[in-house]
Amino acid sequence: MPSERPSVRGVSGVGRYAGAAPPTRVQVSINPNDGSKKEEVEEGGCRSWFRKMCPCCCEPQASNSYDITDKVEVVPFTPVADKDPPKFLPLTNGNEMEEVKLCVRAVDLLSSQSGQNRTEHHTDAFHGDELVLRRGQAFQIQLELSRPYNQDTDSMHLDLKTGPLPIVSKGTHIIVPLVDDLEDDRWEAKIVEQIGNTVKLSVNSTPKAVVGVYALSVTTCSAKGGDVTVHEAGKKVVMLFNPWCEDDSVFLDDDDERNEYVLNDTGRIYYGTEKQIGARTWNFGQFQEGILEACLFLLEKSEIAPAGRWDPINVVRVISAMINAQDDYGVLIGNWSGDYSDGTSPAAWSSSVDILKQYHEADGTPVAYGQCWVFSGVTNTVLRCLGIPARSVTNFQSAHDTDVSLTTDVYLDEEMEPINHLNKDSVWNFHVWNDCWMARPDLPPGHGGWQAVDSTPQETSQGTFRCGPASVNAIRAGQVFLKYDTPFVFAEVNSDKIYWQRNLDGTFAQIYSEKKAVGHFISTKAVGSDERADITKLYKHSEDSEEERISVETASRYGSKPDTYSVALAEDVKVEVTMDGEGPHMGADAHLSIKVKNLSSSPRSTALHSQASVMYYTGVLKGTVKKETLTIHLLADEEKTIDWVLPYQLYQDQLVDQAAMMLTLSGRVSETQQVLAHQTTFRLRTPDLEVKPVGDAQVGKEMSAKISFTNPLPRTLQGVVIRVEGLGLQKGHKVVVGDVGANSTVRVTEHFVPTQPGLKKLVVSLDCKQMSQVHGVADILVLEA
Repeated sequence: MPSERPSVRGVSGVGRYAGAAPPTRVQVSINPNDGSKKEEVEEGGCRSWFRKMCPCCCEPQASNSYDITDKVEVVPFTPVADKDPPKFLPLTNGNEMEEVKLCVRAVDLLSSQSGQNRTEHHTDAFHGDELVLRRGQAFQIQLELSRPYNQDTDSMHLDLKTGPLPIVSKGTHIIVPLVDDLEDDRWEAKIVEQIGNTVKLSVNSTPKAVVGVYALSVTTCSAKGGDVTVHEAGKKVVMLFNPWCEDDSVFLDDDDERNEYVLNDTGRIYYGTEKQIGARTWNFGQFQEGILEACLFLLEKSEIAPAGRWDPINVVRVISAMINAQDDYGVLIGNWSGDYSDGTSPAAWSSSVDILKQYHEADGTPVAYGQCWVFSGVTNTVLRCLGIPARSVTNFQSAHDTDVSLTTDVYLDEEMEPINHLNKDSVWNFHVWNDCWMARPDLPPGHGGWQAVDSTPQETSQGTFRCGPASVNAIRAGQVFLKYDTPFVFAEVNSDKIYWQRNLDGTFAQIYSEKKAVGHFISTKAVGSDERADITKLYKHSEDSEEERISVETASRYGSKPDTYSVALAEDVKVEVTMDGEGPHMGADAHLSIKVKNLSSSPRSTALHSQASVMYYTGVLKGTVKKETLTIHLLADEEKTIDWVLPYQLYQDQLVDQAAMMLTLSGRVSETQQVLAHQTTFRLRTPDLEVKPVGDAQVGKEMSAKISFTNPLPRTLQGVVIRVEGLGLQKGHKVVVGDVGANSTVRVTEHFVPTQPGLKKLVVSLDCKQMSQVHGVADILVLEA
C-alpha cells in the first residue's frame, strides 16, 4: 500500500483523536443563542500586536487572557438621568468632543435573504434570514452606537469565535481591527458610512477562514483609559467555502459549472448496466430548511477540530467517513441484504432532504438504509451545502479490488468452472461515488481539479471506512502512490481482469488476461441540462492506447502482484454477447445473443460453458439459475449467433435489488488451446412511473399531478408504497397503495400548491419487495403569483 498523508487520527490536531474522550453530541443551530462559556487562561502572544492597534482596549481586565476567549461582561447601554443638563467643554480644535462612554446599542447583520450580503455571497437561496457568508469576500454590518463615533478618540474592534475553545493562534478566535483602508487576504473592517450614531462597516475575511458557525461581538472604548464595553451580536454568522473567490482552494473559474456544481439543488444519478444505462432524478435540496444546520451538525459530530475546517481536503475526507455509519455513527447504514423491513429500502429514496433531517432531528442516530447511489446523493448535498463544488459520478463495470493487487482476479477449477469461494474480487454492474473540485497543494503540481471521494463503506482507509479525495489526474496517469486511496479508485476504473485455472497439484496458473473489463461509460449529469455526460476520458486513457497500457503498468508496480501479466496468447476466436434494444424486461423471458467468430483460415471447435447467475449490483452472486454447455464448430472465417434464453420461471423467485444478472462464458479452443472467457451483466428493465401535471402551475395556486403505473409481472406486487417530493412544490411524503394485482394499473392523483417560481421537478418513486428502481419525474414551470 503506498504511503499516505498522516491520518486525521494523528497528532496534527485535525480530525479524530485515538485517545480522545468519548464524543459529546452538539446541537448546532443558527438561531440566536445568548448563552456562552467563558474561561480564564493565561495571556496569549497576540496581545502586544493588538496593543498597537487598539491601545485603550488593552487596559487591564479581570482576566489577563488574550489568546483564548476572555471572560467578558456584557454592559448594556443605560442612559444616566442627570438633574442638570450636561455641560459641554469648549472644543479646542473643532474636532474634539466631550468624552462620553461609547458602547453599542444594537448590531444589524444585514442578513436579509434578499439583501446585499446574501445576494453577493450567493447564499440567498438558503432558507431563513441568518447571515450566511462565503470566505474571502467582504460583507457589511451596521452598528447603532450610544453616540457618534469619533475616529480620533474612540476605538473599536470585532471578535468572531467558533468552536468550544476559540484560540487566536488556531484561527478560531478572529480579532478584526478597524482600519482606514482594506487589504485583501486579511481580517479587517472599515467604516464606509456614518450617519449620526449609526455606522456601517465593511468587513474583509480571509480565503482560508475556518468554515462553521461564529459568534460575533463588538468591543468599544474611549481614549485615555476609558471603559471597555463588549456587545454580543446575538445572531450567529455562518462561514462557508467560496468557489467564487480566486484565492479559495475550491475556486472554480466557470459560471455555468458553479451554477451546476454548487447552486443546482437537483440532479441525475445513473445506474443499471453499461448496455442499459438508467437515470433517476435526485433532489439534493442543499438550500432547504434545516439542511444547512444538519450539515453543520455533521461537522460538529465528526469531531474534526475546528482549526482543521479551513482545509477542504480535511473536510471532504471526514465527510466521506461520516456519511456512512459503519464505524462512527454516521448518517446512513449500508444494507445489501435485500431485507429492509426495519427501515427504508435504498431504492425508495429520491432525495437527501429527508435523510439529513431525520439524522439531525434524531441527534445523530443513523438512518436505515442506503446503497451507493444514496451515499453519493447525500454526500453531494453536504459538499454543495458547504460550498465545495461536487457531482455524482457513476462507473459501469466497477471493480472492487480486495487485496490491492490492482487486478480483478477470477479463479476457475480444472473443468473451467468458477470457484465462487475464491472469487473475492468483484465487478459491480455500476458504482456511484462523487467528484469534488479543489486545489491539492499537498500533491505535486498538476493534481488539483476534480478529486474522487467515495462514502460507500467498502474498504478502510487509515482504519476508517472512507475513500479519497483522490486526484482524478493521478488516477488517469496510474500514479497510485499519491494520496488518498488512489490505488482503490484506479482499480475500480482501469484494472485488468485476470483468469486463473487450478492445476491438479492445487496451484494456479494464469490463463487469460482481459484488458477492457472494467471502467466503462463513466457518467455524470451534464452542465446545464439533464443529458448524460461521459467523463471516462478524465479517468483513463483510451482503451488499447499506449498511454493506457503505460498507466496500467505504472500502477501495477505498486500493487501486491506486480508480475501477474501473462504473455499474450494467439487469439483467433472471438466471443461476444449482445442484446436487442433496451434489453430484457422484467416479467418476460430474457433473450441474449452469443456471437462466436472464427478469424482464422482453419476450422475451430470449442465446448462453451455458460452459467447465468442472479447478482447483486455490487457483483456478489446470489445463486445460479441456469447452466449449460454449448458445443460449437466453426468453419474458416465463420461466425455463428446463438440465441440464449433465460425463461421467466427460472428467475422469478430469485431476483434481488436492481434485477441484475451475470452470464459467464468459458471454454477452450480444441485446435489451439486458446482460452475463451467472457462475462456480461444485464438487468431486467422495470417500467417507469408516468407523471403528468394537471392545471396551471402558479405560486399559491393549487394544481395536481396524475401518477400511473402498470405492474408488468404475472403476479401480485405486495405492499406497494409511492413516494412523492418536489422542491418548491410540496414536501416529501408516502402514499400507501397496498397490493397491486398482476398486470394491473395504479392511478394516484396528487394535489399541491407550488411555493416557489421557476422550473421545478416532481419526483416520484415506487417501492415494494418484488420490484425496485421504479421512478418517474415531471418538469413543472411555476409562474409568479
